Amino acid sequence: MTHFYLAGPMSGYPELNFPAFHREAAYYRSLGHKITNPAEINGGAAELVACEAMTDEQLKAHWRKCMRKDIPALLKCEGILMMPGWERSKGASLEHHIARALDMQVVYLVREERQAA
Repeated sequence: MTHFYLAGPMSGYPELNFPAFHREAAYYRSLGHKITNPAEINGGAAELVACEAMTDEQLKAHWRKCMRKDIPALLKCEGILMMPGWERSKGASLEHHIARALDMQVVYLVREERQAA
């Protein structure tokens, strides 16, 4: 099976869209794929609370810090799963660009409801 990085929008979404990331990761893992989930790299309840209290400048610095963790994780994968809305996300667009430039497998996910695992 394939080792995929999961990419999609986080900023501006309730709970940073972590529930959707966790659902997609669980689904593709259930199919036998290895999934690198940035919500697991940078996430957790403490992350959500901390981000809510940040100023705009602090959020920008935090985003850069997260991307510096996420990009090396992406480079260890064979492909990338692009969640709906990725094209409106600065981070996911950057990850998409890197994956395409490196000829990684790119899979565009369609929106469908997945039940929590």
